[in-house]
Amino acid sequence: MARKIFEIPLYPYRRHPDQDESTPVRHPVIVIGAGPVGLAAAIDLGQQGVPVVVLDDNDKVSFGSRAICFSKRTLEIFNRLGCASEMARKGVQWDTGRVFFRDREIYAFRLLEETGHKFPAFINLQQYYLEEYLVKRLRALQEEGRPIDLRGRNKVEAIGQHDDHVTLEIATPDGPYNLEAEWIIACDGAASPTRRMLGMDFVGQVFADNFLIADVVMQAGFPSERWFWFDPPFNRGQSALLHKQPDNLWRIDFQLGWDIDREEEQKPEKVIRRLRAMLGEHTKFELEWVSIYTFQCRRMEHFRHGRVLFAGDAAHQVSPFGARGANSGFQDIDNLVWKLKLVLGGKAPETLLDSYDHERVMAADENILNSTRSTEFITPKTETSRIFRDAVLDLAERHVPVRPMINTGRLSVPAIYDGSPLNGPDSNVLPESLRPGAPAVDAPLSEGWLLDRLGNGFQLLLIDTEAVPEKDLSGLGIEPVALSADESPEFAERYLGEAGQAVYLLRPDQHVAARWTVYEPEAVIAAFRRATAREEA
Repeated sequence: MARKIFEIPLYPYRRHPDQDESTPVRHPVIVIGAGPVGLAAAIDLGQQGVPVVVLDDNDKVSFGSRAICFSKRTLEIFNRLGCASEMARKGVQWDTGRVFFRDREIYAFRLLEETGHKFPAFINLQQYYLEEYLVKRLRALQEEGRPIDLRGRNKVEAIGQHDDHVTLEIATPDGPYNLEAEWIIACDGAASPTRRMLGMDFVGQVFADNFLIADVVMQAGFPSERWFWFDPPFNRGQSALLHKQPDNLWRIDFQLGWDIDREEEQKPEKVIRRLRAMLGEHTKFELEWVSIYTFQCRRMEHFRHGRVLFAGDAAHQVSPFGARGANSGFQDIDNLVWKLKLVLGGKAPETLLDSYDHERVMAADENILNSTRSTEFITPKTETSRIFRDAVLDLAERHVPVRPMINTGRLSVPAIYDGSPLNGPDSNVLPESLRPGAPAVDAPLSEGWLLDRLGNGFQLLLIDTEAVPEKDLSGLGIEPVALSADESPEFAERYLGEAGQAVYLLRPDQHVAARWTVYEPEAVIAAFRRATAREEA
């Protein structure tokens, strides 16, 4: 690489006035962990005027590519946070995957066949670049006077829960000090010290297999696609995955099996032998980073514990095939921040935060189910299962209906909160894909894009209605957005279907709260109260 940003302190330790106070300073929100999910939480809070402190025991971005596949939904979330354009410019865009069995290609698939979307299906981008962009965005918000404080080399050593606050003991290069917070968001990763200090653990399954990740710098003619092999000639009896990243960096995963010597398998000479078998003896490459991981499909039983809210890998873990880890962490934050803002502002009861637990546990279970199925297909545990899988792969080359049975990792999609306690009425004549609980889908407008037109608050999308609801909604904090089906064919198809008009109540995370075919003020107000936990169904 031209520059190794993961060697540069981006948020170095600086003594803070809080450390000199005789009594602990209390902050509205403290985020523990300055990884991508923690930084996203801080940006979202600070951007909306909620004071937030981020504590991390490190002062640099992470080493190695780690999470690399970021979905269209993640880009839409980051667009609201102010850094999606930079991500999309740097990232490798892709929407095609290819599946290979032994020495031949079985089939290819597309992830986003339809047009009319601002962002691609996926980009590949090293995690350290994403963290750099997030820190850069955070610094820009600080310069604007937004209330965000990022403290490197501040390690949380102990946590105490109380009825109206949380206490923290923090270690720094200058010695320890204490803080208090009304609310904690724990984003401190899969090993989460916060979770351990509170005596919590995961429930779920650890799979009996190991996978080697190798980041390889090379000039190669492979296209910007996701390539997955079952039983390839260069890794017999196992699987492999290839992804392109920026800077001529390639991510290669090798399945190793369960009974291995992890230290031996990570030795450069052994990794290089594997790579030469795959890439050919004459391919020039440089090995940048190596790691070994196991599949884990686990979560905490609940993501809210009093005044501590868990998000990202601290709350749940899934296998990396499917890119459901980091992408679901950003959806956690997207779901949580608006609710926390309303609670802090006295505009919603604390019970609104219970819906964060309800909705994101539901989403985690969906991700775990998909990841478990992927794992079972990729790594069959019995000879009978392997024979069945290989038969499916053989048939799929010639028979298209068999292909959906192949599972190389069901790629990340946004959660639909069916059955959420926040969901209001539904008009079933409108498109099923935008039912209550579903995220708003982007579409081109006569000028710009729909999701750019929406914001971070409650909005009432009125399509081809004559209603003028400003007076009805006065003081509620709901912004009316009136649009016509003539904006674009894609917009009309996605939001109206066969209906002549529609009204959508959208939450601040741009999920549908309720919808109707006609505007009725009382119904909208009742749905809004339900979506803010101020009125039950």
